[in-house]
Amino acid sequence: MFGPVPCRLPGGIKTCILRPVARVFTSSDRMAKSKFEYVRNFETDDPCLKNCYVVVRLDGRNFHKGAGGVSAAPERSWGCICSSGEELGVYLQLRRGLMTHVASQFSSSYVFYWRDYFRDQPLLYPPGFNGRVVLYPSNRNLRDYLSWRQADCHVNNLYSTVFWTLVQKGGLTTTQAEDRLKRTLAADKNEILFSEFDISYNNEPLVHRKGTTLIWEKVRSQAVSLMRRVSAHHCDVIGDEFWEEHPNILEDDC
Repeated sequence: MFGPVPCRLPGGIKTCILRPVARVFTSSDRMAKSKFEYVRNFETDDPCLKNCYVVVRLDGRNFHKGAGGVSAAPERSWGCICSSGEELGVYLQLRRGLMTHVASQFSSSYVFYWRDYFRDQPLLYPPGFNGRVVLYPSNRNLRDYLSWRQADCHVNNLYSTVFWTLVQKGGLTTTQAEDRLKRTLAADKNEILFSEFDISYNNEPLVHRKGTTLIWEKVRSQAVSLMRRVSAHHCDVIGDEFWEEHPNILEDDC
């Protein structure tokens, strides 16, 4: 069972819905009997604890080299949250299996769907993503993690908005804009936007200020009475309103 998938892509929204996969190379499960078989003793299992939320966080690598297709593309992070347990399958119960599968699937999907959103802009450098797996045992822990990520999204977007406004509308070089913003607080950045460029940051699109949260929702269909689909939300997830509107996302704490 997969839960909410916070994800934000430049120029549009795309998600990969992952399913448990079987091992492709069965030889790794049962090696031929030989004197070399002892090397399997060096392998270690790192299973995900049961009754925990499994968070897979992805970070873009080498985006400063133009992996995002444009030199201004910032490094962004993506999170993927799903429930642990037997439904993940034996392969995906291992941290390394889950992490490598999600990172690999996301990397290939990023390249595969690139031209759907940037038809005239080729990739300038092969993108890469690293991943990490973290387990959160309670609803509060998970919500605090998502709150932290959304707050980070706001901080990064505010900086990027002011930075590129200074470059594109203020006539500064990237080095000058970076120097201008050194040691500035959020209030200082808001003041630069408003007093110098008549821009109110609060009027910027929610997709940039809050990011995108993708969740499973049950909807009625003509073919079947109920079906699940992924829906996108650009809203605050720090407060209680979002969670009260979608009570099925979180399970009851034990």
